[in-house]
Amino acid sequence: MQVASEALVSDLRQQLAGLSAVSVLTAVAAQFPGQATFSTSFGLEDQIITHLIFEHNLPITVFTLDTARNFQDTYSTWHKTLRRYGRTITPYFPQQARVEDLLREKGPNSFYDSVENRKECCGIRKVEPLNRALAGQQAWITGIRAEQSVNRHDMHAVEWDGGHRLIKVHPLFDWTWEQCWEFVHAHGIPFNPLHQQGFVSIGCAPCTRAIKAGEDFRAGRWWWEDQSAKECGLHGTHNGPDPEVVVSSE
Repeated sequence: MQVASEALVSDLRQQLAGLSAVSVLTAVAAQFPGQATFSTSFGLEDQIITHLIFEHNLPITVFTLDTARNFQDTYSTWHKTLRRYGRTITPYFPQQARVEDLLREKGPNSFYDSVENRKECCGIRKVEPLNRALAGQQAWITGIRAEQSVNRHDMHAVEWDGGHRLIKVHPLFDWTWEQCWEFVHAHGIPFNPLHQQGFVSIGCAPCTRAIKAGEDFRAGRWWWEDQSAKECGLHGTHNGPDPEVVVSSE
């Protein structure tokens, strides 16, 4: 299986090399009919991909992880997106019992106390719902860009995700932040107003802050932790054949 997946990734990288973002999405939808999905957190990159999928009527499902700790601005962007395109964005919530157990045992802000606690919260609110969202899919599309962090710079536009056993595609991988803004303004795409307040990477409200001049794109995420790795477990670099999800830091 691992050999087959590596061959598929290599072939797809060659096939998609040099294509525009919409051409990449079109090719992925054709390659994996009915089994390609896109995860949005309503950040700038995700809004661009959502626009391309909906405007070109591509057969790619769109979903979001509602952690129940999102900014109100994020919910407003979600609502504006639904009104603009009139298409379905499927929400996935954490399991109620697991959230209740966490809050009862450790309170609402345990993620500030240790890296282990923060990973536990991310696992409950993000990773487990993501596993359900990706079940049965063959291709997972994301808004990851290389310049977002050192960790992501080492990734590729097409990868094999061994944890979920599917192909992972980043159509905007080589785009710059400036290119994203130019596209959004040119097409009148709804965007999260937090971006205009210094937020570039937007996650849960208690775990996200605006960045300062000269800081890394991911500096606003879990700023109280080690700055060298900024992933939550959704986008780890686990490319082996094992089926488990490795929870790194988001």
